[in-house]
Amino acid sequence: MKRFLEIATIVICVFLSLSVYADDRIKQIESKLNSLTTEIPGLEETVELSVSGVSIQEFMRGLADAHKLNVSVDPSINQSIVNNFVSATVSDVLIFICKEYNLDINFIGSIMSIVKYEKPKEVTVKMLNIDYNSSTDKLSLDLKNNPIDEVVRIITQKSNKNVVLASGVAPKEVSVYIQDMAFDNALENMGVANDLEIVITKDNTYIIQKTNVEQTNSSTNFNSSPQKNTAGTNKKVSGFSYEVKKPSEVSVIGVDVLIEDVIKNVSKDLGIDYFFVSEIKDKTTINVKSTTFNELLDNMFNGTNLTYDIKNGIYVFGKRETEGLRVTKVIQLQHRSVEKVLGVIPDDIKKGVDVKEFVDLNSLILSGSHPQIVEIENFIFKIDKIVPVVLIEVMIVDYSSNRTNTTGIEMGLGENPATTKGTVFPEANMNLSSTSINNLIESFNGYGILNLGKVTPNFYLNIKALETQGVLRVKSTPKLATLNGNEATMKIGNTEYYVEQTTNTLANQTTQTINTRVYKSVNADLAVTIKPFVSGDDQITMEISVSQSDFTEKIEPGAPPGTVSRDFTSLIRVKDQEMILLGGLEEKAIRESGRGVPFLSRIPIIKWFFSSRSREKSKSKLNIFIKPTVIY
Repeated sequence: MKRFLEIATIVICVFLSLSVYADDRIKQIESKLNSLTTEIPGLEETVELSVSGVSIQEFMRGLADAHKLNVSVDPSINQSIVNNFVSATVSDVLIFICKEYNLDINFIGSIMSIVKYEKPKEVTVKMLNIDYNSSTDKLSLDLKNNPIDEVVRIITQKSNKNVVLASGVAPKEVSVYIQDMAFDNALENMGVANDLEIVITKDNTYIIQKTNVEQTNSSTNFNSSPQKNTAGTNKKVSGFSYEVKKPSEVSVIGVDVLIEDVIKNVSKDLGIDYFFVSEIKDKTTINVKSTTFNELLDNMFNGTNLTYDIKNGIYVFGKRETEGLRVTKVIQLQHRSVEKVLGVIPDDIKKGVDVKEFVDLNSLILSGSHPQIVEIENFIFKIDKIVPVVLIEVMIVDYSSNRTNTTGIEMGLGENPATTKGTVFPEANMNLSSTSINNLIESFNGYGILNLGKVTPNFYLNIKALETQGVLRVKSTPKLATLNGNEATMKIGNTEYYVEQTTNTLANQTTQTINTRVYKSVNADLAVTIKPFVSGDDQITMEISVSQSDFTEKIEPGAPPGTVSRDFTSLIRVKDQEMILLGGLEEKAIRESGRGVPFLSRIPIIKWFFSSRSREKSKSKLNIFIKPTVIY
């Protein structure tokens, strides 16, 4: 009952998909016509047309002539049109004709070819019960007259093992029931039950062929014994002994024996056809039991300049550089740039192999012996992994504050009489004229014996008592992104220029002086360089380098500005999306200056009347917050 419901559900889905497909067909035609309106303006023009009993060929010819369209109609369409169109666009008319008369439009550039619409063929579905357990490598099959090609496709998808059909097997249907059996044995039993033979190649590909087909490209043959096979006989020849039971059970024992002799004798007993393209003089010492023929060859050829290939069931032996045994392969990288891979491949495994970069396809072209190319290909597969991208959010907070105190009294004689002016609040900065001072003196005269006299008209008195302060906060939040193991750099700077003047005197018949002015620059930058390394557990190690420089006051007008710099380097490890604080680079400065009457300017309290003083205090602090995020 459960199986019946599943089949009924699939059949209903097929019919529903056909209905949806018909709607999608009309929508696709409408979408294509809308996209062509810019190239073919006639599709948006309105139609005023009334026809009765006109063939579709004549109708489309008239429509194309009136609106400058490129239309071709299949002559096999036998359809008369009876319609009246008023204020309808050409696109709407074409869509209506296709839907009403079951037609379709093929688009070739600006040409529209109108053809009969053919419904998709109905698909008959047979249930395939195939299950594979990757942890135990066991396969379950419940098949009944199922197409062999569909069975092989699903087995390959679920097991991730390559199962290939030999020529002439495809139309066959198979039936078998197997529950939780080892993968190799399950395929073997499926072959036995359906008169098929399973062959394993040296690259672990399973080939399904008819039982009467001779073994090709195989290292293991489950069901049949090769021709001319004297199985189970232990023979001694040319200083070594061997025993052949079947292709998967070959035993050879010998010391310092010719590889060529081993190949000839074992191949003869296995009934394997072979061919030598070059002479083989290499020797080997061997003691193996119950190995396959291909594994025997691989082990004997290791460390030598020999290799083999299988072509149409014939084993070809010879040196790796011999024509016919050389292999050329293109390996396309999926996740890495080919420009950096060539230098990573070890020299030992690419020795004797011609390796070239093909940047256009992000590929490597390898030419050489098959074993070496397979080794290089396996190495590239291991390193061709997704390279994580690290997004680095940087928050830079620069805080600076300064405070300046200026106090003192200044008196003197000016060139001209001074005027009384200045401010009292919020800062005291008054300049008193001689008149104001004399008025002040007059207010004190007459008290006791106090008589101060008067000052001259050009006398002035300046009184200062002020305090200034400022706070500057600068915050910037740049974002940097880089590949794992590559530097990300950010630089913010300011440039100032100063003049450098050079005077050259040329003495000839007359003396000539040449003045040269050159503008030169001085930079003050904030530079941050971060190099991230992502580990397997998404921990991020970062090499961080920060450099900050600022301008200071000039020594004198026209001189280049001074600079002060702050640098630090750090190597830290943080978790993904964890924020850290670096910096705290703090700079404090106190500057005091003053002038006054000798000796009197140093006496406490009295010094404020006989001197002018300035005290400046500044502080700046740089904090950098860094938050890395790994993006795959």
